Amino acid sequence: MARPQPLPTQTRASSAKLATERLHKGYAQQMDITKVLADEKSQFQHIRIFDTVANGRVMTLDDIVQITSRDESAYADMLTHLPMLEHGKVERVMIVGGGDLSIADEALKHRNVKEVVLVDIDGRVIELCKKLFGEVNAKAFKDKRMTVEVADAFEYLGRKESKNRFDLIIADRPDPVGPGKALFGETFYDRVKGALRKGGYATFQTGVPFYQPWEITEALEELARHFPKSGLYLSVVPTYIGGFMALSWASKGGKALGAAAGLKRAAKAYKKAKLKTDYYNPAIHAAAFALPNWIAKLVP
Repeated sequence: MARPQPLPTQTRASSAKLATERLHKGYAQQMDITKVLADEKSQFQHIRIFDTVANGRVMTLDDIVQITSRDESAYADMLTHLPMLEHGKVERVMIVGGGDLSIADEALKHRNVKEVVLVDIDGRVIELCKKLFGEVNAKAFKDKRMTVEVADAFEYLGRKESKNRFDLIIADRPDPVGPGKALFGETFYDRVKGALRKGGYATFQTGVPFYQPWEITEALEELARHFPKSGLYLSVVPTYIGGFMALSWASKGGKALGAAAGLKRAAKAYKKAKLKTDYYNPAIHAAAFALPNWIAKLVP
């Protein structure tokens, strides 16, 4: 990923093409487009990839921002390195969705990983991201440990060969609309639990609490019904508008994330592995579990 650069001193003319996102009722964000690279409808959704003045290269699905080259590390790093470094021995990773491969790229930085399986229902997203987001994912596509499955992740989790297979499952799921609806709810969490090895972790995108507070409460209530330990931590992804991004976690017989021993273990592992990260570091790891009072009140 390209490190964030200062914005241009002059903005483009008001006649520039605009991308508008209206994910949250009564609020919108806009980006000035400098070049449209892809604009098409797949079997499942409307895919757009374009370059912008302020946020680098951007992909939207059904006009909702999924990734930008400028801030993707704040999302991918925290879903990936935080649980992997606390676990310490992750060998097999499954990614639910994540067709841009930014999360896969981070997971493959860990030398002890033997397999990363990415399962995304929309093969066209994967094809376009391979072509247009090479800055983010070129290494992942070339890595022999990487397997890309164009399939329904919900169905894949229920397969016999997925049972007790993974040390980490990362649910890079969209909002609960369209084909993403199946990646929420009790049956999905039950399948995630079944596919995890004992001591394994799962991490989930859980919305922006400033505009989607109910997602935290609902997700944590469901996780608590399926897993002995679960919780919440935060990141800040500027183009996931609304401030904090909530990330939830669950453990199948492992230790709670964010405890003092786990933080110490993660800091030691990070230093030993010499990971090159744009967002994650041990101090950010520890701070991610500090919840503002108004967010803490959403935790059941």
